[in-house]
Amino acid sequence: MMRKELLKEVLAEQRRRIERLKEEYLVTREKIGEVRSFAGTRHSIVVTGIRRCGKSVLLAEIISSLFEKYYYVNFEDERLAAFGLEDFTRLYEACIELFGECRTFFLDEVQNVVGWEKWVRRMYDDGFKFFITGSNARLLSRELATSLTGRKLQVELFPFSFREFLEFRKFGLKRMDDYITERRAAIISRLSEYLRDGGFPEYLKDRKIEILQEYFNDIIQRDIVERYRLKSGRELKGLASYLLTNTANPATYNGLKKATGELSINTIIRYVEYLEDAYLIFTVPFFSYSLKRQAASPFKVYAIDTGLRNAIGFRFSRDAGRIYETAVAIELKRRKLEVYYWKDAKQREVDFVIRDRAKISELVQVCHEISDVEVKNREISALLSASRELRCNNLRIITDEAEGEEKVGGKIIKLTPLWKWLLKGS
Repeated sequence: MMRKELLKEVLAEQRRRIERLKEEYLVTREKIGEVRSFAGTRHSIVVTGIRRCGKSVLLAEIISSLFEKYYYVNFEDERLAAFGLEDFTRLYEACIELFGECRTFFLDEVQNVVGWEKWVRRMYDDGFKFFITGSNARLLSRELATSLTGRKLQVELFPFSFREFLEFRKFGLKRMDDYITERRAAIISRLSEYLRDGGFPEYLKDRKIEILQEYFNDIIQRDIVERYRLKSGRELKGLASYLLTNTANPATYNGLKKATGELSINTIIRYVEYLEDAYLIFTVPFFSYSLKRQAASPFKVYAIDTGLRNAIGFRFSRDAGRIYETAVAIELKRRKLEVYYWKDAKQREVDFVIRDRAKISELVQVCHEISDVEVKNREISALLSASRELRCNNLRIITDEAEGEEKVGGKIIKLTPLWKWLLKGS
């Protein structure tokens, strides 16, 4: 059992820190509206996302705008390393003695405590409200599924979107920006920074590459190696670096085995799942109405942040196109869309097939070099092939600068610059 005086010391310091936290970045997160809309419900609110993407700051925003009385605990604090299920009652007593009676808990990185969901369920049934964060999707899903089924609402938080990045850089968007050459050029310049640096708040303050490298090492060691009791993180780290380097590329488990050389197929499958659960990467499957064909086809792997990818992965001359595609993939995931890629028998590929329930709602290509006639014709040919097979006429190419519409083969193809698509989703 942990000493109550130590718990009080931790709680008092964490209260002071969370009340200062919102002032550090001065960016209103786009997810704040979604979380606020859930705040008045009976449900527990669960915020998940990669380590250091701003989950604690989001909690600070919720606290400052909605709650005068609350309890806040961050289980990343090393002084709580020995905290166990049996310590929750003592923690609650320490909260009452320090801050008075209250029925709202904010629990940060709670997955560090084995069995936490049992205590939360008991307190929930007694009428307590919970805001919970965690940086492991699978652990939270598994634990919540057993204890809070139908009693939780989940929000995924990512590193800054492009709009949040502009706010962080104090670049205020204006209604006429599309039509003013200087403003448009400034936005495009900021886009280049965003694709290079990504959206981790702390890194953007100082732009020291060591910060992103430390994040990577922490995710590998703390979120995976220690959590799953792996003997060594060396092979996992090598696989993660390879996947980040090859963001936006198709992959197979056999191909990854050949590339890494040391790992079995089963280990690679497990490691890829761990990396996804820790939000370091995410995968996009091949689209087919045949589940068997879909499962047998390569999947595509994307880094969760372009800045993190650039800090860890090797760079090649062809990176610009894959970084563009990665930025689009991240944004589609942020928008909670069901996304696939597609390829026909002639190897013509469409980067993103967006599905809305049983219907294909949009086909999207990402093309950094649309001014190259051969490249443009290849991208259009793939779109037209997919349009015929998947019976979708909503066709788009996301470009570097080209904008407008083109009519090809009786179909309308929209051309949208990446900066405009990221800001307006159109």
